[in-house]
Amino acid sequence: MTTNGGSVPVFCTIVPPHVLDRLARAEDPGLSGPARRSLEHDAYQRTKRRLTTVIGAPTAAPPVGGAADQPHRTIYDAGHTQDLPGTEVRGEGSEAGSDATVNRAYAGLGATFDLYLKAYGRHSIDDEGLPLDATVHFGEGYDNAFWNGEQMVFGDGDNEIFLDFTIPVDVIGHELTHGVTQHTANLEYFGQSGALNESLSDVFGSLIKQYTLGQTAAEADWLIGAGLLAPRVTGTALRSMKAPGTAYDDDVLGKDPQPATMEHYVRTGRDNGGVHINSGIPNHAFYLAAAALGGYAWEKTGQIWYDVLTGGELKADALFADFATLTVKAARERYGAGDELQAVQKSWEQVGVRTL
Repeated sequence: MTTNGGSVPVFCTIVPPHVLDRLARAEDPGLSGPARRSLEHDAYQRTKRRLTTVIGAPTAAPPVGGAADQPHRTIYDAGHTQDLPGTEVRGEGSEAGSDATVNRAYAGLGATFDLYLKAYGRHSIDDEGLPLDATVHFGEGYDNAFWNGEQMVFGDGDNEIFLDFTIPVDVIGHELTHGVTQHTANLEYFGQSGALNESLSDVFGSLIKQYTLGQTAAEADWLIGAGLLAPRVTGTALRSMKAPGTAYDDDVLGKDPQPATMEHYVRTGRDNGGVHINSGIPNHAFYLAAAALGGYAWEKTGQIWYDVLTGGELKADALFADFATLTVKAARERYGAGDELQAVQKSWEQVGVRTL
C-alpha cells in the first residue's frame, strides 16, 4: 500500500542515462559497445515496465504467515540473457555456493532487510513481508543494476568501466529502496520529486552500508557505488553525498555533474528532468544533518527521513521545499526543539532550500 493512491512502480537504474550516453559515444568499441547494449537493455525494460503498469502484473505473495522478522530471498541466474527471472540458484537459508556474485546479492538483500527491520520496524519492502527476488548475470557485459517494480536485477559490468554490480552493498540498498518509495510516498519520477526519489535511495543505500559496517557518520565515506568503477577510471564512486560533484573526473566518463546546492541546480529535459543529477542537493542536506548530529546516521537523521517517507504527508509531486519542510516538522515532533531540529533546519539552509 502507498500513501498516494496506489503503487505506480517505475524502472530505476543505478547508473544514470547521461553516463551511459557518454560511454556510448566513445571511440573505443570496447567501451561504446557495452554501453550501447546497456542502453538498449534499459529501453526494453523501461517499455516493459510501462506496459506492465498498464495491463497489470501478478503480485508476489508474502511468505506463509504474513510479515516476518526474517527475509525470504531467492537469487536467480539469467545466464547472460535478458530473460527474467532466470534459473533459481539460491533460496532462503541455503548455503553459499562458489558464485561470488550470487553470494553478494543474497547478502545485500539480507542487509537491506535488516536495516529496515531493526532500525525502523519495517517488514521488507512493502512492510508486509514481501519476498526479495534478485537476478544476477543479466545480459552480456550489462553496465547497470535496476529495480523493475518487482525484483532486483544485476549486470556483471564490462570490466573496463564498471565491475560487478553486486560489489557495493549500497547499490543493492539503493535499488531496493526504490521499492520502499513505490510502496509509500510513491514519488513521481520526474523533476524535483524524481530527484527526491533518487536521493532517498542514495540516503538509505548509504545507511544500509553504514549499518552493515557499523560505521558512524564520521567514519562513513558517504560514497554511492564505491568499488564499482574499474581501475582505469579516475574516480571513487558514482556519487558523493559528502561532496556532490567530486565522485569522478575521467577522460571517458567526464566530470561528475551533481550540484551540492540550489545555486547550481541543473535544468534539463534529459534523465527525467535530471533526477540523478539534482539528487545531489537533498543528498548533501542529509549528509550535513547527519554529520552535525554525529553517531550512527540511521538512528536520528535516518529516522527523520524515514518518518517523512512513510508518514503519509509527502505528496507524489513534492518539491525540495516540501520535503525539507516535512523533515523539519518530523524532527520537531520526534525530538522537540533540540539539536536534531537545529541540524535539519541548518542543513537545508546550507544547500539553499527554503523550508516553509
